Amino acid sequence: MGNEVFLPITELLIAFTVCCLVLMAIKTFWKPIPKGLKRVPGPRGYPLIGNMLDLGKNPHQALAKMSQKYGDVMQIHLGTRPVLVLSGLETIRQALVKQGEDFMGRPDLYSFRHISDGQSLTFGRDSGEVWRARRKLAQNGLKTFSASPSPTASTCLLEEHVSQEADALILKLQELMKEKSFDPYRWLVVSVANVICAMCFGKRYSHDDVELLSIVNMNNDFGEAAGSGNPADFIPILQYLPNRTMRAFKDLTQRFSALVLKIVREHHSSFDKDHIRDITDSLIDHCQDKVDENANVQLSDHTVVHIVGDLFGAGFGYSVTHRFLSWSLIYLV
Repeated sequence: MGNEVFLPITELLIAFTVCCLVLMAIKTFWKPIPKGLKRVPGPRGYPLIGNMLDLGKNPHQALAKMSQKYGDVMQIHLGTRPVLVLSGLETIRQALVKQGEDFMGRPDLYSFRHISDGQSLTFGRDSGEVWRARRKLAQNGLKTFSASPSPTASTCLLEEHVSQEADALILKLQELMKEKSFDPYRWLVVSVANVICAMCFGKRYSHDDVELLSIVNMNNDFGEAAGSGNPADFIPILQYLPNRTMRAFKDLTQRFSALVLKIVREHHSSFDKDHIRDITDSLIDHCQDKVDENANVQLSDHTVVHIVGDLFGAGFGYSVTHRFLSWSLIYLV
């Protein structure tokens, strides 16, 4: 009796799931076009996965080939998400320069919502007044810090941090030169991270410091996770299924936010308006009034955390910078 009841329920669940998938596929590929407009040209994709298989291992080459057939403005589907692809210098200039305001936003990807609680300047989808106010706050913070004089030298704080780290890197490389050979890449990465930490947090670490290495590793892990893409961003139904990679990504962003929040609170406790030590101090200084007079935006500790996290990631997150420094060093040798 139990088995007879169980089988129909299972069959109903399977049928319901199949119907949902079919409806999602129909909804994705059959959208009415408003009167007077034309459908954007582009290749037809497969249900649920769209044109993912068409992109292959070299998506830039596949897209270049598609543009020859469909033109400089075409539409493909990544999963169920429609994506507009622009090719050609004039087309891209028209979009990014002449119509920059229309193309300045970010897509509302599932994984982006977990970065800085969805309030990230870099990954957040908001491009309105709140975003503009926070961008202005970040710019003012950078400007204040870069112009702040060093209390121990005749240079500005930014130049002092870079010079100190350059001296430390030279000493480290001289130490390593006693060996037959070594790869400078690791030490260049740590040095770049140290400069960014000094700029954002006013603190220089030893190259073997556990906290510094933790920050470097977290940033590398974040870059790999964000760069590899998350299928749930493009196939929404996957958001409701267990995903080990997504859990790790959420944990990573939470740990980094907790670390920055801890540093921001320490800065609040020792803040001196007449002695700006770093970007965090300059942001706190600009947040003293708590509300942006132009956009009525609440400026809290968490706002500072999100902006500092964005600035840190922007300064350190690109491995191409480290590769460039490595090749430059090898060229000089």
